[in-house]
Amino acid sequence: MKKTINCNAKINLSLDVTGRRTDGYHLVEMVMQTLDLCDELTMERLDGENGVIQLETDLEGLETDQSNLVCRAVKALMDRHDIKDGVRMHLAKRIPMAAGLAGGSADCAGALKLGNELFGLGLSGESLREIGVTLGADVPYCIMGGTALAQGIGEVLTPLAPMPDCGVLLAKPSVSIATGPVYQAIDSMPSYPHPDTKGMITALEHGDIEGICRSMMNVLEFVTGDNHPVIGQLEKQMMEHGAIGSMMSGSGPTVFGIFEDIAKAKKAGEAIRESGFEGFVSAHKPV
Repeated sequence: MKKTINCNAKINLSLDVTGRRTDGYHLVEMVMQTLDLCDELTMERLDGENGVIQLETDLEGLETDQSNLVCRAVKALMDRHDIKDGVRMHLAKRIPMAAGLAGGSADCAGALKLGNELFGLGLSGESLREIGVTLGADVPYCIMGGTALAQGIGEVLTPLAPMPDCGVLLAKPSVSIATGPVYQAIDSMPSYPHPDTKGMITALEHGDIEGICRSMMNVLEFVTGDNHPVIGQLEKQMMEHGAIGSMMSGSGPTVFGIFEDIAKAKKAGEAIRESGFEGFVSAHKPV
């Protein structure tokens, strides 16, 4: 038996850090949105293979051993439910790595969903999210998808009114961002502005794309943006080419712009490429 699933990227329409637990995990308040940019994960059940987990990918350099979140997700299901069969998987990567788009978490969520189906476990979305949070803070949201408010360490999820139809342009510069140091830098800041999360939720309820863009804020950009000026430069370019709003996603370095429609997003992407930008540029729609 073989099944395939799309693992969707996400952007943060807002991201706030509200505190830190004694175990070191940060408390967050984020409005999340999935996009039609996705990896594709195929999983095949191997009867009687005594827990063998095999992963192949088309992306050179991506670890495919048991440290990969996809393998860890399958092992978590096997261990919890005493599964003696094995799996063979293939991951087609389309979401840039280390980009602030939750590619690894999306793949992990997809593995949990496929494993649940292939092994006939019948686990609810809530049960899958309880497993997911042990693997990564963004995994529970990636299991849910859509437009949602994420609180706690990312595991407390509230569905929100869907984002109105629009175009979303992504641009990832060729810089590497380590998430841990970004959060550590935020901890050391005495104070910083916070997003208007309530205003964002109200704008979503009214389908007000301009209100959504006015409410966008990512506190991690106070760190990453200061260290990497290309982020601000990309935001400026997107606004100059018709974006209603532009911001960094996650801990970066990907910048996204919100446009009235996908055609305008694609046109802006072409202009950014023609300006000499050599990173990842791609236009998408919210899902």
